[in-house]
Amino acid sequence: MTVKDAVVPTIRKAVIRDADAIQKMVNKLADQGTMLAIALSEIFEHIRDFWVVEKDGAVVGTCALHVIWEDLGEIRSLAVDSCCRDLGVGRALVEKCLEEAAGLRLLRVFASLTRRSSSGTWVSTS
Repeated sequence: MTVKDAVVPTIRKAVIRDADAIQKMVNKLADQGTMLAIALSEIFEHIRDFWVVEKDGAVVGTCALHVIWEDLGEIRSLAVDSCCRDLGVGRALVEKCLEEAAGLRLLRVFASLTRRSSSGTWVSTS
């Protein structure tokens, strides 16, 4: 494939029609033990928090910035489809969230990383 044939992914704010794709991507990784699952109702309630990466008309990455307090935000639900890993998609999503946080004048932003232990319980890695 040549560079001109490559489709450049688009980063944009999520819209309602993205909710199913966001849930499938996040919950697929949750099934693998790399993150917590998310309910569709929670995605709908917080759709304005989400950014998505779209490639060839499909959502291939997502991340959310959730405001916790007047000066504090949390980056949540960072997920990238396996077709786009190691291409900087996750980094671009986090950068978008940080840009948004700066625009909101949030002074601190954190991400809590979790994984499932061999016993099946969730442990924090941050």
